[in-house]
Amino acid sequence: MSLISIHHPFASTEEQLRILNAANRLPRFEDSLAGAGLYPLTSSGIQILQVNVGKLCNQTCKHCHVDAGPDRREQMSRATAELCIGALRASGIPTIDITGGAPELNPNFRFLVEEARVLGRHVIDRCNLSVLLLPAQADLAGFLAKNGVQVIASLPYFLEQQTDMQRGAGVFAKSIEGIRKLNACGYGRSDSGLVLDLVYNPTGAFLPPSQASIEADFKRELWKRHGLVFNSLYTITNMPISRFLGFLLRTGNYEAYMQRLANAFNPSAAAGVMCRYTLSVGWDGILYDCDFNQMLDMPLSSGPRHISEFSRLLEERQIATAQHCFGCTAGSGSSCGGATA
Repeated sequence: MSLISIHHPFASTEEQLRILNAANRLPRFEDSLAGAGLYPLTSSGIQILQVNVGKLCNQTCKHCHVDAGPDRREQMSRATAELCIGALRASGIPTIDITGGAPELNPNFRFLVEEARVLGRHVIDRCNLSVLLLPAQADLAGFLAKNGVQVIASLPYFLEQQTDMQRGAGVFAKSIEGIRKLNACGYGRSDSGLVLDLVYNPTGAFLPPSQASIEADFKRELWKRHGLVFNSLYTITNMPISRFLGFLLRTGNYEAYMQRLANAFNPSAAAGVMCRYTLSVGWDGILYDCDFNQMLDMPLSSGPRHISEFSRLLEERQIATAQHCFGCTAGSGSSCGGATA
């Protein structure tokens, strides 16, 4: 398969939505919400401004919902980054969550970190770990530690085969070395105040296991095998969009996976979904309810549509939903902060 077909498995986001909406025998997500007394789903305030600074990445992962990779050129400009800082300054939003792609490859990443810290905001970096080994990022671990940035890093498994299967040959070894660099700066140690959290997502068409149990497995195995430590592990369900949707269709698992998600709908998880307390900003400044809606080109259903129009009215908005939302509400729930129920 060529890089182009890996990065762009669908002609358009409209095609993905058509496929999702055509799934047989599935209830409408909105009907499931209504049955739980949660429709329409509304914002409960904005606790996190999640900023996607672009799709450039040094990896090409099979499950990536962003379609990120080395050949992508979508990048947040300095002007848009300044608007994001302006929104933080004008609001009481306590956290900025910087993601990508590999967000550190955006030339405005460090500007966002430093300016947010000047404002006293908590900063999260969604790191793929291998970026820490790039020659141009030799000082990245130290920069993150100096600014007290919380690092949330994806590591599909504590064994090489499963990780490389999902993220590419050699990525596991690089990830281990990346964690080692972060540990050397104090990350993951209970007395340092520097938080390193890992993210687990399944390598196939099934739901993640109990977050607490697999966290214990990761802590034991990473310490025993590599002498590495971290704070917490988050489990995230693979969303049926982009590359993972393509995988489901190619392997004939699409209908069964969607049915599995719908059957596992959990009202408690739905009540705590991240879109209720997060506002997502695209690389071009367009606003979304979450990063997944962003990748499906599903902007806010009403009100301001761009970060330049940021308003406290966004704290009371109705959330735009579709069939892919079953992914965040199945079982124990799934969000950028792990399980929700």
